[in-house]
Amino acid sequence: MKQPPRISLFLIAKNEEKKIAKCILSARPIVHEVIVVDSNSTDRTAQICRELGALVFNHKFNGFTEQKNFALSKVSNEWALSLDADETLTPQLAQEIKEAVQQEDADGYELVRVNNFWGKRMHFSGVKKEPLVRLVRTQKATFKGGLVHEQLTVNGKIRRLKNVFVHDSFSDIETYLNKLNHYTTLWAQTAFQKKKHCHILLTVLRLPVDFTKRYIFQLGFLDGYRGFIWAVFSAFYTFVKYTKLWLLEIK
Repeated sequence: MKQPPRISLFLIAKNEEKKIAKCILSARPIVHEVIVVDSNSTDRTAQICRELGALVFNHKFNGFTEQKNFALSKVSNEWALSLDADETLTPQLAQEIKEAVQQEDADGYELVRVNNFWGKRMHFSGVKKEPLVRLVRTQKATFKGGLVHEQLTVNGKIRRLKNVFVHDSFSDIETYLNKLNHYTTLWAQTAFQKKKHCHILLTVLRLPVDFTKRYIFQLGFLDGYRGFIWAVFSAFYTFVKYTKLWLLEIK
């Protein structure tokens, strides 16, 4: 009798001791291997992952695309499942994945992501259900992109699964601001390398425009106080990344 295909979970992490166990445990019932690439965490991230049976590799962070390709290269099974440390599978999606990899008509699958903010699902605010390629035949996949905004690509046919996985995008302000600082720096460096230009006046105008877009036109007010905070943070994120690009240009 033919054995069902084996799946590996792979992810990258740094200082994710608060969330990474939940991520790994959500996929544990269907995966046969867990690969974690850690970039010099100073907390218990690596220890927690090893306690859960993961293979942990320490690798210097040189951008999301390179880091995730390194993690993918460590996968030993036919199928690879990509998650971030703050994402979890629902039991329904886990079962759907288990059944999907037994089919022969696809080389990759889009999984639909929903976003939680401060512990509650966001339904408006420009935070839609996002179909993302996250389940792939290992030998037919690679990440493409720059330092940030990497994409998992597949040389073959892609289908979409119905059930969702969850992104817990916010736990506390300190963590959010640390990630904002990291992501905006990488974005500005990439944009500068591509010779993208920034006008400081337009950057200032982006603040009220971006806030209004998310809170009014994308119905953020229907998400209550979470929608208001999300709109403020999103506008600030855009302002910071363009300001950093402007500062690189005037050096």
